[in-house]
Amino acid sequence: MYKINIEKSAGKIELPFLQRISRRFMKEKQLWMVCIPMIVFVLIFAYYPMYGVLVSFMDYIPGAPIIGSKWVGLKYFIEFFNSPDLEMIMRNTLAISGLNILFGFPAPIILALLLNELQNRHFKKVVQTVSYLPNFISWVVAASLIFTLFGSEGVINRLIQDMGLTEEPVGFLSTGKYFWWLITMANIWKGVGWSAIIYLSAMAGIDRELYQAGAVDGLGRFGMVWHITLPGISTTILLLWILRIGGILNAGFDQQLLIGNAMTREYWEVIDTYAYRYGIQLGRYSYATAVGLFKSVISILLIFVTNRASKKLAGASIF
Repeated sequence: MYKINIEKSAGKIELPFLQRISRRFMKEKQLWMVCIPMIVFVLIFAYYPMYGVLVSFMDYIPGAPIIGSKWVGLKYFIEFFNSPDLEMIMRNTLAISGLNILFGFPAPIILALLLNELQNRHFKKVVQTVSYLPNFISWVVAASLIFTLFGSEGVINRLIQDMGLTEEPVGFLSTGKYFWWLITMANIWKGVGWSAIIYLSAMAGIDRELYQAGAVDGLGRFGMVWHITLPGISTTILLLWILRIGGILNAGFDQQLLIGNAMTREYWEVIDTYAYRYGIQLGRYSYATAVGLFKSVISILLIFVTNRASKKLAGASIF
């Protein structure tokens, strides 16, 4: 039976944990009733499938129950760490993600700053709409555009040949050294406008009186951006930076499979495509699950480490 402890010095009643939860639920029951369907949805479709990670520790046979499969422990993790492809896929994953962070992370911030400085509202809306439309284009369509532009008979090759820069077509899509940059440009083009919306929303919350005070103090437009706008959205930048570092092993999937080919495999094979090839195409479900679990664990650890560092150094964190 629960007892109520009275803290005489504090002058308040401390209720047991379950009773506090019960009272809080009754107080916020309308909000919880609205949230319950979504909570159930997340539990069923996000957490329940995590039961399948047990496959990575078992010699799973398709069609057989997971629990009835033979337990092999870390066998498939060790096999992955000893794989001759490990160095290649980790290099490609980190290289593509690194380029996406180096050029792709500041790109929407710069675009949002430029859009925020536009005075013509109609022109601003047109530019913003055009910039985020590629986000709604599937990678199948985007890959077709890339082949049209950078193929051997594409627009870019015709242009540089007409300008006399080269006599033979440049193999942008068949030469590995171009692939990382091609993927990076495609990722930026596809996501920069959509990501800029977050920063524009953060800029909309900055007190306009700060800009008026800056104008009185003699700050120019660049000075206002540097001393008012950027500090005003610094928390948003830090939070998105934490999530971006946590997803550093998410180097892409669709774009690699659609744009890459056998001649450039050494430059486009990443963790996700590697797990897909072994899991779906070769039917090695336990091995592919072990690869995916390894990636997820590293991502979670990176989020915690980056979040802790951001909280300690900048005072902003996700949790």
